[in-house]
Amino acid sequence: MLWALSPLYIFSQNTLTGTITDSDSGAPLEQVSIYFPQLQNGTITDENGNYTLKNLPEGNYKLVVSYLGYETYSISFEIGTGNNVFDYQMVPSAIEMDEVVLSTPFHKLERENVMKVEQKSIAELKSEGAMTLADGITRIPGVSSVSTGVGIGKPVIRGLSFNRVLVYTQGVRLENQQFGGEHGLGLNDAGISSIEVIKGPASLLYGSDALGGVLYLNPENFELAGKTSGDVNLNYFTNTLGYGTNAGFKTSGEKFKFLVRGAIASNADYETGDGTSVTNSRFKESDIKTGFAYQAAKFKTELRYNYNLSKLGIPEEIGVQNNDRDPLLPYQEIFTHILSSKNNFFFKKSSLEATFGYIFNDRKEFEEEHDHEEEGEEEEHGEGPSLHMELSTFNYNIHYNPQWGKTTTIFGIQGMSQKNENFGEEVLIPNATTNDFGVLATSHIHFTKSDFQWGLRYDVRAIKGDESGVQGEETYIAAIDRNFNSFNAAVGYRVDVTDNILARLNLASGFRAPNLAELTSNGLHSGANRVEIGNPDLKSERNFQIDLALEYGNKHVEAYINGFYNGVSDYIYLQPTGEFRDTDPIYIFQQQNATLYGGEFGFHIHPHPIDWLHLESSYDIVYGQLENDTNLPLMPANKWTNTFRVEWNKKDTQYRCYAFVTLQTFFDQNKVAVFETKTPRYNLFNVGVGGDIKIFDHKIGYKISGNNLFDKNYISHLSRLKTDGIANIGRNVAFNLSIPL
Repeated sequence: MLWALSPLYIFSQNTLTGTITDSDSGAPLEQVSIYFPQLQNGTITDENGNYTLKNLPEGNYKLVVSYLGYETYSISFEIGTGNNVFDYQMVPSAIEMDEVVLSTPFHKLERENVMKVEQKSIAELKSEGAMTLADGITRIPGVSSVSTGVGIGKPVIRGLSFNRVLVYTQGVRLENQQFGGEHGLGLNDAGISSIEVIKGPASLLYGSDALGGVLYLNPENFELAGKTSGDVNLNYFTNTLGYGTNAGFKTSGEKFKFLVRGAIASNADYETGDGTSVTNSRFKESDIKTGFAYQAAKFKTELRYNYNLSKLGIPEEIGVQNNDRDPLLPYQEIFTHILSSKNNFFFKKSSLEATFGYIFNDRKEFEEEHDHEEEGEEEEHGEGPSLHMELSTFNYNIHYNPQWGKTTTIFGIQGMSQKNENFGEEVLIPNATTNDFGVLATSHIHFTKSDFQWGLRYDVRAIKGDESGVQGEETYIAAIDRNFNSFNAAVGYRVDVTDNILARLNLASGFRAPNLAELTSNGLHSGANRVEIGNPDLKSERNFQIDLALEYGNKHVEAYINGFYNGVSDYIYLQPTGEFRDTDPIYIFQQQNATLYGGEFGFHIHPHPIDWLHLESSYDIVYGQLENDTNLPLMPANKWTNTFRVEWNKKDTQYRCYAFVTLQTFFDQNKVAVFETKTPRYNLFNVGVGGDIKIFDHKIGYKISGNNLFDKNYISHLSRLKTDGIANIGRNVAFNLSIPL
């Protein structure tokens, strides 16, 4: 239907031209980005500071001008029929470039957005030595990771994780049985440009499961019109003898665009600070991402596909010490297919965006073969997976955006249809279907010195699970048919208190319907080494959060303080019963009201006239308690990060260099749940250098970083190996080369 309608909107030939110069010298600026976020259309200036953008629709759209070393500028620009002209003089600044926020529908700059959204590029995370995507997100203030070794990790935002944090990739929600603690992200960082984190309830924008926040992964951009490029990236990690390679190619004409990127990675067991290899922490990964786009004046569509295969060992104890890469038992083999289609129609006074996604997740878990006697004969399990679950999910998100003066309004519908099927020897959760539907309305009103945002949403979720097993047996799961619904609202206000101080206040409610595992599970979760028993009578979790942020910034100093208070009704958690099934402890799902509070604060100094010098510091705090005054499990320890960084450009070139030293302090975590162990304080020392060098007239990027340089032997509070006394990774030096083709 979308393709059939497209000829109605592809004949306009509106253009935008102009010149970008330096405000001090008047000299033209080359490589400046001129970008319309809502249209996802942009270009860069040539050596004379000139640019041309074609195939633009009529209407009023946000225009962003950005260049490293200058203040990012944004303006609402009216595109008329024919040729349009926009010239601008950029103001020099040592402040980091202000990026456009894509995880919210209003496409504001970070400083203009009413909600506080953290954003980090993958290049930044790589420069700090991140081995995986799950490892990289822990560099963002307020974000941690529940980890099982190095290869498996899942995001924690202000103390909330699992199904309380939504992950979006390629513009669609990722579904991959994330209820499991050892069920990682299942995504490779190759082909991802940046990460955005919404902290706190995002149910208004995303519905159920966004109660704790959203991790939004922005895919690699298509090439600019008329350009073709390619690159190869090489990574090596000394601790795991790990290597990773990814290569990409992209080309774009005036209307048609194409890109493809492939990646492979392989890691042996990691070593702790005392030189012990953690048996079966090895992992392998293969990943392919590709995309096709067509862009005309009033119609744009893009189709993206991601295939990922991961083989992940699940460490249980310290055993064989070698550098093999094939996982031992137990291990996971996970296939994930993600297909997304994003379509935009631009009318004169409105626009329509329709995004559709299909995710197929094939998860197999293999256990150690075991013998048992039955009627005098010895039998053993075959080589098939003990758990084999296939999860197929179709989701859709349709937004209509009328233009009403300074008010930007979004009306939308959003939904999901999901099917879970079992094919393994054991059943942890039954065959089931889940259907979501939500309707929303949200507005952003811009004033001269402030912005106001509000929204309402209504959601329904239906879960139907089949009967599994034989009634009367301990592994029996009864059929289930539950329906959940919720109204949610959010309101936020951002104001420029002075020219240098801005304040944000956000109040939002959120909800999360209990997931299939919490309602129905009854069996051994081998990855968790425990029997989990669901509760079919669970209610939806509901929360209300107050978030207050103050930010100060001038040309040489930036500082922020961000506090939150989050009350959660009917918080769902696992609790041991003290009983065992065979030799495995039994855990059951229960509910109780909970409270979380804390925040992040920090500063960034780049003093005049030595703007190449950067001093950065950030502090994360989060506390969580149940109504009975016991502590919530898996609360990250308070963290203090201090970085000394220098950056410079080689004279008269665009070749950049940097070096940094970072000290991370993780404080004692003594506020633990009754079945958790406490974690002592530890410090991690990290260093790195990087930049660009010229080889055979090519600009080659390099990064060298050393994490935990002093080989500290420590155990993270959020490590799932903590109960076995297994430490986290020791010293690791990462090498990265980026070679353009």
